[in-house]
Amino acid sequence: MERFEGYVFSAVCSTYFLVSCILFSHITREQREPYMDEIFHIPQAQRYCQGRFSEWDPMITTLPGLYLVSVGIIKPLVWLAGWTGKVVCSTGMLRFINLLFSSGNLYIIYLTVCKLHHKDKVNSASRRVLSALALSSFPVLYFFTFLYYTDAGSTFFTLFAYLMCLYGSHKASALLGVCAVMFRQTNVIWVAFCAGTVIAQKMDESWRAEQMKKKDDGSSAPHLGSVAGMTKLARFLVEYLLSPQHVKVVVSSTWPYITVVLGFVVFVLLNGGIVVGDRSSHEGCLNFPQLFYFLSFTLVFSIFHSFSYQKTVNFLRWLRKNPVFCLCLTALALFLVWRFSFVHKYLLADNRHYPFYVWKKIFQKHRLVPYLLVPGYVFTAWSFTDTLKSKSVFWNLMFCVCLAAATVPQKLLEFRYFILPYLIYRLNIPVPSAGRLLLELGLYTAVNAVTIYLFLNKTFHWPDTSDVQRFMW
Repeated sequence: MERFEGYVFSAVCSTYFLVSCILFSHITREQREPYMDEIFHIPQAQRYCQGRFSEWDPMITTLPGLYLVSVGIIKPLVWLAGWTGKVVCSTGMLRFINLLFSSGNLYIIYLTVCKLHHKDKVNSASRRVLSALALSSFPVLYFFTFLYYTDAGSTFFTLFAYLMCLYGSHKASALLGVCAVMFRQTNVIWVAFCAGTVIAQKMDESWRAEQMKKKDDGSSAPHLGSVAGMTKLARFLVEYLLSPQHVKVVVSSTWPYITVVLGFVVFVLLNGGIVVGDRSSHEGCLNFPQLFYFLSFTLVFSIFHSFSYQKTVNFLRWLRKNPVFCLCLTALALFLVWRFSFVHKYLLADNRHYPFYVWKKIFQKHRLVPYLLVPGYVFTAWSFTDTLKSKSVFWNLMFCVCLAAATVPQKLLEFRYFILPYLIYRLNIPVPSAGRLLLELGLYTAVNAVTIYLFLNKTFHWPDTSDVQRFMW
């Protein structure tokens, strides 16, 4: 059976790569010149190809991981093939690097699915392969396979680091985390998340031991959903983190990640901030509604797993059982929308990106719309936590903290920032049925087809320039 699954997955990988190559060829023929952020990334990579490592475009805000990997792959191949001239580090050749990362993402996601859900005997080979194929075709990620952006490589190294963490290879995981940070600085949050999963496992073991001991003593443990249960959990967390013995265990288990995070802190202090280069458009803020946007984004793209008639019934039952908590949650969300909503100038001005139209067609329809959406946010939050109920409360706590750290400081509503938290969420929910996975794959394929069609065929011009403009994520 395992051999058969290997054959099937090999065939899927080959087909995925072939289809991607065909699309890549067509997109590169239509858009030969660098587009959007490529006007910064491609010239910088070409400088590195020429050995001019001391030159840096101040408009670039990320570390040079993408350029270093590109040169490390292209230079040996060029030498072996004997290529010279303009083909070396051309736009097409540099973009092809992301095609390799995309195929790598398919393999890493498949291995992660197998590792996370190996105890689930119900999972079949077809469901594991379908899940990996669907997630590697995730529209926001897949689109940037065909442009020279950092997303494909950033996702590859971050998920690779997470996979190594799951296997207990924490030194390798931390090293891969460094590679991920070199692609995008905010990936340090997911390095911390890897450490958080280790800590969550230790806490869960200690919590279970404590509950078993109390059970043997004849005392009953309060339900975690109750006020008494939450109070007890909070007390346990404080006692655990203040215990020298537990702290020693945590540090000895996570020191590779701690080293990376401390190194990043030193970098931030020396650099005077997280961003390298131009910081004028990357100012941090407490944009709490970003969490609501992410939850809504997640519900849309995981609709076949996160929404159903039975889930709606369960949500209404939850409302009836917890009316006070629900009202408090709604009030908090309304307050956060009122006091902590920020709108980036690019979101209002750049009509090449889909978020521009989401904001214009929904949020700018009326000044009350952001508040009227709050009940929907409450449902998305409930659905989000409900689909993750198979994970321990400590894992969920670590993930939510990292999710908030990755989204809330972002002033710009940019769907690319949601790629990694979405994939980590989707990987950790129970593997859906084959039917739901086929529906998910169909949805992603349809969205990819539409976005690529719009990018290639629905071009337009701005009044002040003759350059062709294209729609994209």
